[in-house]
Amino acid sequence: MKNKVVLFSLACASVLCADTIKSIEYKNLNKISPKIVNETLNVKVGDTLDANKLNDAIKQFYKFGYFDDIVLFNDNGNLKLNFKEKPSIANVDIKGYKSRAEDIEGLKSIIKLKKGVMYTPKRVEDAKKILLDLLENDGYINSVVETEVEKLNEETLKVTFNVNKGDEIIITEANYYGAKELTRSNFDDVTANKEKEFASWWFGQNDGEVSIDQLKYDARRINELYFEKGFLDAQVKEPFLDIDFASNQAKLDFFITEGNKYTTNDIKIYVDSSIVNAEDIYPELKLIIGNTFNIKKLRKDQEYIKTQVANKGYAFAEVKFDIKKDKENSKVDIVFNVIPGEKVYINDVKISGNSRTLDRVIRRDVYLAPGDLYNLTDFKDTTSKLKRSRFFEDVKIEEKRISANKIDIVVNVTEAATGAITLGGGYGSYDKFMINGSINDSNIFGTGLGVGLNVDISSKQNRFSVSLKNPAINDSKYNGEIEVHNSESEISRDAYDVDKTSQGFSVAVGKQLFRNLYGGLRYRLDSIEEDYTYSSTFTKVAGKTYYEDTEYISSSISPYLSFDNTDDFYVPREGYKMGTSLEYAGVGGDSKYLKSSSYLKYFYSIEDLTELDWIFRFRTQVKVLIDNGQINQGDSLYLGGARTLRGYKSYAFGPNNDNGEVEEPYKRLWANSLEMSFPLVPSAKMRWALFYDYGMTGQDSFTQIKRSSAGGLLEWISPMGPLQLIFARALDAEANDDTSSFEFSLGASF
Repeated sequence: MKNKVVLFSLACASVLCADTIKSIEYKNLNKISPKIVNETLNVKVGDTLDANKLNDAIKQFYKFGYFDDIVLFNDNGNLKLNFKEKPSIANVDIKGYKSRAEDIEGLKSIIKLKKGVMYTPKRVEDAKKILLDLLENDGYINSVVETEVEKLNEETLKVTFNVNKGDEIIITEANYYGAKELTRSNFDDVTANKEKEFASWWFGQNDGEVSIDQLKYDARRINELYFEKGFLDAQVKEPFLDIDFASNQAKLDFFITEGNKYTTNDIKIYVDSSIVNAEDIYPELKLIIGNTFNIKKLRKDQEYIKTQVANKGYAFAEVKFDIKKDKENSKVDIVFNVIPGEKVYINDVKISGNSRTLDRVIRRDVYLAPGDLYNLTDFKDTTSKLKRSRFFEDVKIEEKRISANKIDIVVNVTEAATGAITLGGGYGSYDKFMINGSINDSNIFGTGLGVGLNVDISSKQNRFSVSLKNPAINDSKYNGEIEVHNSESEISRDAYDVDKTSQGFSVAVGKQLFRNLYGGLRYRLDSIEEDYTYSSTFTKVAGKTYYEDTEYISSSISPYLSFDNTDDFYVPREGYKMGTSLEYAGVGGDSKYLKSSSYLKYFYSIEDLTELDWIFRFRTQVKVLIDNGQINQGDSLYLGGARTLRGYKSYAFGPNNDNGEVEEPYKRLWANSLEMSFPLVPSAKMRWALFYDYGMTGQDSFTQIKRSSAGGLLEWISPMGPLQLIFARALDAEANDDTSSFEFSLGASF
């Protein structure tokens, strides 16, 4: 760079530079704006030409790091600056480190090399060093990263990092010196570095791989675990890792001083009684006098107290606690002091991150508006409501203080893929070749409207449906839905064949009655036609009633109530879903009955208790059918399948009519499911679960048929929607039961 500046100075002197600048022209300038160039050059038309000043400007240009060469020409006062800019990186590839595209994109962010970044050898070298550090932190030693720079054209390059992972360091022995009250299994639940276990390749077993970057945190995690178990005097030093580089094996030593276990002796809350009454808070605390002290429960109590105060408008309330230890008796007193501060009002609600969803669609689910008194519960409920909408992968809401008594609420969302086009097919022994396809979008054009078109075609049945949903008509508390369907099916039995055609529609209108509670009314109309063809060898028995060709219309209205306060649509970790409806068939038509349906779903994450992302799920549903004049075959209740009783085929229990004889409809059903869900591949939104199902059904009694099952499942929140692969075993099946050891479910979650 210095040589070029000197050459310009000599050249300028040799041609006797003009006294006045007549014009200034820039060529090949793309990376910075002419305005910045003008400011940096610091000369303008009409100025006296000063070689030293121009040399200083060129030096400044080089400091930007954007240019490989700068040439300045002086043509009798007409200045021309010709820039040769450094090439940009058009593509970055990392080979040999990660396999998944999402992980590779994450690495690019970490090494700070992305498409469009200016290329410099130093940037590539810095990125290489970061990759080596990451490999070391992941437990690989002697790794090699080689770089290739490929010139695509004069302005762009491709940079490839070829990673050769070194040898993994395996922890073959982990010692916890001083640990008496807690065991290795307790520590394995919280630490990242663990001793290799037998059959380490099996899911859930420790592989022993070293995570060097996590070593300093493991001691803190163990210390925190002791605090949760009541050992307030516990001390855990940073671990010592002894590596044998000849065998790539390591020994890990922790040094622990446990101390005494403390019990909670007394709890005091000092808070302004005009804001909240402390006596109303005590019964809700997680810490219980006389029980072992737990630091995690203490923090939960601190958050609960803050929420009660913040719900009164004190957004910046502070809840400080003091732990008073009685070492002699191993007891502890807790004192909470609440500093409320000033009442806070909402100044503005700002929406960001929504590249597709309209602002108004988001705002209608935000419970805080400009001018409102701050409420922390509203703040938390807004996050849960937006996550339940299915429109967003992530929702983060920030509070930005703008004065002592005013804040802005910033809702930052990450858009999710709400639309999907699917096409599939298969072959079955009964249906033969099958084709199915669908087009669904729960947030079309970002309006919040949901549309769906579904088609299933096979040699035995054709199904078609189209639907439109509006969760907030004109952004009000009212919602609506319309659905149109048509199906044709051919059912083959030993004694007869039946061709069944059904077509109809449903319309529903509802309203949000209270937060998370909805009520509404649904009308459904179906026209059903059944044509029976009996086998020539089949003989009807006198005195018995057999199915004949029939046409009937089912017209019904169903008032309903539903409640949902879960924290996520696809994978809820806390909250309830419940609902009840009463279908009255007989608004015209031929079917005349009452059908009562109720359900309850409960979700609870044990992560707060164990730091494990395990989710307990419970589901129960009860249906009762009451004859009000006419119950047709299609109106009966059926037990079996993924939605009621896994391990048995859909419609396994109910009137099967195998010999054409009319059977009484099943009018009672009760189904229950218990599940424990575990993470499998969190980054891919994959989990697995163990379950137990129990169901009862009958024509006039719940206990006429009782069955149970158990098994496991894999679930994936795929771009097409929730997908479940269900592996089940019927526990008490009888000889003629239709069992099913494998099922899959697309579009429905627990």
